[in-house]
Amino acid sequence: MTVHGSSDVLVDELYETTYQLRQFVETRLRAHGASVARLRALRMLARAEQPLRMRDLSEMTGVAARTTTSIVDSLERDGLVERVRHPHDRRAFLLRLTDKGRECHREAEEVDGLALAEATAELDTEDRAQLRTLLARILKATT
Repeated sequence: MTVHGSSDVLVDELYETTYQLRQFVETRLRAHGASVARLRALRMLARAEQPLRMRDLSEMTGVAARTTTSIVDSLERDGLVERVRHPHDRRAFLLRLTDKGRECHREAEEVDGLALAEATAELDTEDRAQLRTLLARILKATT
C-alpha cells in the first residue's frame, strides 16, 4: 500500500519502490552479517586509490559525518577497517580496508548483486533501458 507523502502518486510510488528495494537488499545482506550502509562504506574504501579521510568518506557516501563515524567505528571493531596516521597532518587519520575488510567487501558485493538481480529479474533489456531513460530525465530536471 502506497503511503501518500507527496502530492504526486508517481513520486510516492518511486519512493516506496526505492524503500522496498533497499529493504529487500538489506535483508539479504543482514543474513551475511552486512548492511547497505556498511557495504557503501566498504565499497568507497575499496574503490579509493589511497586511504580516505573520514570527511571524504562521508561526502562520497552522502551520509552525515556522525553517521559515518558510527559506521567506521563498527567496521573498525570488526577488523574490516583501520585508521592510520595522515602522513602530512599528525592530528588526522586516514581510513583503509584491512585484508579481512577486502574479503568482507567482496562477499557483500556478491550478495548485493544477487539480490538486485533477483529484484529486477522481471525486467528485460528493453525495460531496463526505458527505466534508466525515464530516471535520467527526472534526474536532469532536478539538477
